[in-house]
Amino acid sequence: MDTSVVPVNSTSTPVGSPAAPPALSGLGLFTVLLTAALPLIDFFIVNVALPTIGADLAASEAVLELVVAGYGLAYAVLLVLGGRLGDLFGRRRLFLGGMAAFGLTSLACGLAPDAWTLVAARVAQGASAAAMLPQVLATIQATTSGARRARAMGLYGATAGLAMVAGQILGGVLVAADVAGTGWRSVFLVNVPVVVVGLVLAARYVPETRSSHPEPVDGLGTVLLAVSLLTLLAPLTEGRAAGWPLWTWLSLAAFPFVAAGFYAVERRADRRGRTPLVPPSLFASVSLRRGLVLLVPFGIGFSGFMFVIAVALQRGAGLGPVAAGLALAPMAVAFFIVSLAGPRLVARYGTRVVPVGSVLQGIGVALMAWAAWRSWPDLGLVELLPGAAVAGAGQALQLPVVLRIVLSEVPAARAGVGSGVTITTQQSALALGVATLGTLFLSLIPGLGMRDALVTTLLVQLAGIVVTGLLSLRLPRTTG
Repeated sequence: MDTSVVPVNSTSTPVGSPAAPPALSGLGLFTVLLTAALPLIDFFIVNVALPTIGADLAASEAVLELVVAGYGLAYAVLLVLGGRLGDLFGRRRLFLGGMAAFGLTSLACGLAPDAWTLVAARVAQGASAAAMLPQVLATIQATTSGARRARAMGLYGATAGLAMVAGQILGGVLVAADVAGTGWRSVFLVNVPVVVVGLVLAARYVPETRSSHPEPVDGLGTVLLAVSLLTLLAPLTEGRAAGWPLWTWLSLAAFPFVAAGFYAVERRADRRGRTPLVPPSLFASVSLRRGLVLLVPFGIGFSGFMFVIAVALQRGAGLGPVAAGLALAPMAVAFFIVSLAGPRLVARYGTRVVPVGSVLQGIGVALMAWAAWRSWPDLGLVELLPGAAVAGAGQALQLPVVLRIVLSEVPAARAGVGSGVTITTQQSALALGVATLGTLFLSLIPGLGMRDALVTTLLVQLAGIVVTGLLSLRLPRTTG
């Protein structure tokens, strides 16, 4: 008998109590959402700060790539482990520890005296985020139910999407403001007071939960998952800047074999009633399986676009960091407004809003590609406004709903590993987006010029949106 499969009615309980888990209060939900925004903001906030960082620290393009990739790789590789540790030792405990570490590593980034110190601090910051963020979804899953859970998951999805857009805008504003002469360092230092506030609120308003059936850490599975993600993401994120040396090709060639080994080890452990890091039985859920597949092209297109537009507006259109960031403000505003209406639309139309969102996002990207073709190099807020607003509205009808679908059938006792798998998929897709669409764009510039490279990359993203829309037709009709 496979004892690794936890019954759907299992619950996570507060530490030291057999009673049902306490409800997450309004302030508790605000706290976890506030801190959930930080890791996502920090993935994008450096995009508009990279030119300034490079000039100030005399960093090469390859090292600057590591400032972005080091954070993303550590974050993606350790997320599932962070979720499992929360299930085992208590989610609030991991949440508080990860948040404190995130604040300290943000301070280290802001005070870094040279480029390699910054890279090391970014890797540590990514690891801290991996301990903190899975606890957010797991805590929501374990302390809410019914309409409250649906509302909380909708707010989480809205927060995640808004954070990804707002990160780039905030980065531009902070770099240009040069607060107390800190320049680019303020994009990291700004995290410190937010973390202090978050720690105070979390200690009081976030309840402690852990799995009612704690599962020990799967050491071999953890190593194999880490190696699998590294063999895929490391060469893709560093290959172009490093000139595609031999190690990048060997790493990519090794990926399918390591990934197959990871799956075989996890499947064997699952069948023998042990506790694999990522139980294959978890993917018996149609909602989780199809939702995760949908997150991949969505994340690739989203992060690739954000990276490419930041480079194009600053290097090609000659905009400063503030103007480049604010050019995306219509996307953030539209995302926020439509996210507020999202729960009502989902209640009435179900998951049919997701393919509608794909259509709107596709129209928005097409409008931005047309604006770039027609107006280059005079490309800014006014020219991008119609397309950015429509694309933002479309994204708001997709991301919050898909995240809600993915976790709708995950047992509360496995909330940590479920949220870890979900965020790992999302984060890996974000890293792949920068690696693939970013590499395509930068590779096309010498031959086509900045305008045509931008338009071509946006059209490739448009093809990805079509794939997302087709996949969304296979989602369950309700969000669970």
